[in-house]
Parts: sequence; C-alpha cells; structure tokens
Amino acid sequence: MTLPARSCLPLPAAFALLALLAACSPEPPAETPPPAIDAQAPPDRPDPPPVDQAALRRERAESARAATARAEAAAASPASRNMRDYLAGVEEALIARGRLRTDAGTEIALTAEKLTDDFVEVALHDEYVREGGKLVSRATPAPLRRWQQPVLVRLEFGDSVSPDHRARDRAEIAGFADRLTRVSGHPVTLTGAAGNFNVLILNEDERRAIAPRLSALMPGIPPDDIAALRDLAPQNYCAVFAYSNGNSPVYSQAVALIRAELPPRLRRSCLHEEMAQGMGLANDSPRVRPSVFNDDEEFAYLTRHDELLLQILYDPRLRPGMTEAEARPIVLQIARELLATEV
Repeated sequence: MTLPARSCLPLPAAFALLALLAACSPEPPAETPPPAIDAQAPPDRPDPPPVDQAALRRERAESARAATARAEAAAASPASRNMRDYLAGVEEALIARGRLRTDAGTEIALTAEKLTDDFVEVALHDEYVREGGKLVSRATPAPLRRWQQPVLVRLEFGDSVSPDHRARDRAEIAGFADRLTRVSGHPVTLTGAAGNFNVLILNEDERRAIAPRLSALMPGIPPDDIAALRDLAPQNYCAVFAYSNGNSPVYSQAVALIRAELPPRLRRSCLHEEMAQGMGLANDSPRVRPSVFNDDEEFAYLTRHDELLLQILYDPRLRPGMTEAEARPIVLQIARELLATEV
C-alpha cells in the first residue's frame, strides 16, 4: 500500500517552499541531436526464377499416369475382377427390375403417424446383434443415438482406386456432407486431416488385408467388427459401424467400408446409405419407404422421406439415450410439424 505524502509545514509555507524549489531548479540541458544513421538499404532480392508451366503440366500428367497404372495393376487381380463383374451384373439386374430408383418417390403418401413409425424402425433399432462372437442380422430395440461433436469425414482409398475415381468419390462425399449438414443442422465436413468418421474405399484384396489398418486407425475396434469387414459377403456392397465411448448413446467415431468395384449407381447409393446410417439411422427395414434404408434396393439415393428422418433425429427436443416410449410422442409432434410445412 502507498500512502500519500504529507507536509509538516503550515499550508502557506508549504506552497512557498515548493515555489522556491521550483525557482532554484537549474535549466534543463539542451537535447543533443541523435547521430545520423549510417547504413545502406538492403539490396534488392533477385526475382524468383520463372515457373515452367509446360514442365509442371508434364510432371502432373506423368504422376497421374503412374497412379492410374498402379491402380489398374492393383485392380487386375482375379478376386477384384470377379467382384467387379458380379456387381456390374447386380446393378444391371436391379435397374432392369425397376430398382435403384433415382427419384424421390413423391407418389408415396406420407402421414405423421407413418413417418413416426418409420423413425422408430430406423433410429430406435439396431440391424445386427452380437451372438457367440458373431454379428447376426436381427432388428433389436435400441436407444436413440447420434453425434454431438462435429462429424469430420476422412476419406481413404486403396491403391486400386484410380485418380479419376478418387476425384469423383471425393466430390460426391463433400457434396453429400454439405447436404447432411443442411438437413440435420449438425456439422458434417470432409476433411483432409484426422477425422472421426473414416470412409474406406477398397477392393477385394485390400479389404481382406484390412485388419492391421483398422486396428491402427481405430484402436479398440472389436475384433468381431474387423472380421465382419474383412470377410464381407458378396451380397453386402458396403457397411458402416458407429461407436460411442463406453455405454454412452453419443457417437464418437465411425468407419464405413465401400467396395471399390461398385459400378456408379450402386457406388453412390452406398455412400448415401452408409454416411446417413452412420449419423444415427442405424437400421434397415422393408416397411420403410420411400427410403434408401430398405434392403430391397428400391431407391438408390437419400429421399426426402430420409431427410425428414434426419431432421427428426437431430431435433433438440430429442436427446441421446431416449427409449421408444420416451421418444415416440415427441417424434410424432415433430413429424406433424414437418409435414405441415410441406403442404
């Protein structure tokens, strides 16, 4: 603490003394001018050498040709060729039967009650259960699960994926991530850095050797899930696993596997379905339509119906961990509001 100074003289005398001291103070010395600066200006930097644009283009073209050659060699294995032929036949047959529709199915009437039932089917059930160390396909009731942190999608390709396919897949995923953000209100972004939602696009040989990469990419991933992805049956064109910490209903990471041999429409369909399911719409059901979450492959891409399911899932009136009994009346109210705005 600093105390104020006090004078011991009577007040008029104190002022007189101060005046006297001021009068007796010597004149301040004149300021000495600073010495002149004796330094040379820095020399001009030489101009950077001109960039040989033609050489740069040749280098990039050569790099692309080398990458394409590596991809062709990796994709030329008997297993990968057989899978590519099989999937091309599947897509052709589905389209011939009127499947893999690319429209929104707007002729299918939707009611709030039907949308609520569909949400319960897709968001409040798991598609698989674990039995005896294996994943068994059986719809089972589950709590509501979704992400709270931003979803950062990281894309990884096997050597078998050519530069052209990589560019198309990257553009498709970036655009679809923007759509998921717009629809759900939850941030989803394609990142070139570390992510929490890994999308792997691999051919047969690369997928069969996936175990060490998955263990390094996602420490703690269950061995059964690694085996399920490694041994994916031919009729399963893609798959996704989403994980939370412990028993939390909040997702913290996910991994999706897309077959590199998929033809264009099935490939895009897989990207739509697995990324949307990884957001928390975990189940498929034959009763849900018009929807990509239906194993009869009627619709190839995310429909308006599916967008409504995402809007409901990320509505703030719902919370992770809710059971069907807790969520259903709230979902019904949200569904009524959403459909009323579309009239």
